[in-house]
Amino acid sequence: MKDHSVPLKLVEILSDGEFHSGEQLGELLGMSRAAINKHFQTLKGWGLDIYTVTGKGYSLPSPMKLLNEAEIIAKLKNPNLAVIPVIDSTNQYLLDRINELQSGDACIAEYQQAGRGRRGRQWFSPFGANLYMSMYWRLEQGPAAAMGLSLVIGIVMAETLQALGAEKVRVKWPNDLYLNDRKLAGILVELTGKTGDAAQIVIGAGINLAMRSAEATQINQGWINLQEADVNIDRNELAAKLINSLREALSVFEVDGLKPFIRRWAALDNFINRPVKLLIGEREVHGIARGVDDQGGLLLEQDGQIKSWIGGEISLRPN
Repeated sequence: MKDHSVPLKLVEILSDGEFHSGEQLGELLGMSRAAINKHFQTLKGWGLDIYTVTGKGYSLPSPMKLLNEAEIIAKLKNPNLAVIPVIDSTNQYLLDRINELQSGDACIAEYQQAGRGRRGRQWFSPFGANLYMSMYWRLEQGPAAAMGLSLVIGIVMAETLQALGAEKVRVKWPNDLYLNDRKLAGILVELTGKTGDAAQIVIGAGINLAMRSAEATQINQGWINLQEADVNIDRNELAAKLINSLREALSVFEVDGLKPFIRRWAALDNFINRPVKLLIGEREVHGIARGVDDQGGLLLEQDGQIKSWIGGEISLRPN
């Protein structure tokens, strides 16, 4: 695995938002200015904006509070958490270790080099801007018992963000969070296990906190971050609250399934009673969203008839 210690040390120094001269950085890191410049190229590749001003040196656009493993773990009821600043994918990290994990084990990162979204899409993951987190859970009842799991994750994430000051966050079926009708966060559930066996599940979540601009080709729909909505949340506090709440909710889901969460979903549903369209491959199905059923299916009204829709390839959009 590539050694990222020097660029990470640079970020730590620059995280105060002040200017630091190349000479000062060279002394602190024991290397030449030319060598330091190479590491700044790495930081730019991670999506960080670096200001360079002649006579003043280098700085970040604003102070940045980095993830602090000790601070997060101190707030957790169960300390099983890995904080890995630079990672390929938090989901992949857990999938690679799936046989040695216990339910509730979690991983968070500052930057994902190969973050994943639904249907194999890339999840744009700039350094330090957002929260990238994954959690493992084992369902003894098997894969069928995981039906509706992404809805539970969405509910917990939305309620956690609301409790921290983002009152207008809502859920979008089956696995996104919305704010002001734009995408704020995504959820990716990856499941292994055959019928009759326990289901091994890795749940990934990416929440846009202070996302900087992205290429249009990198994100395929309108998005928003909390900073744009004038909501500033400490990532360490968010990570701890979210991990505690998810572990609690998944323990309930394991015993009682989706039913206890249906009312909570209804209170958060961004598209309830609104015209929507479902994208199913090349096909579009139009109707009025009427919430979800006990299996987590989307209830869609067409010509006075309500039908439940479910499936990994269905995507909901405003009409």
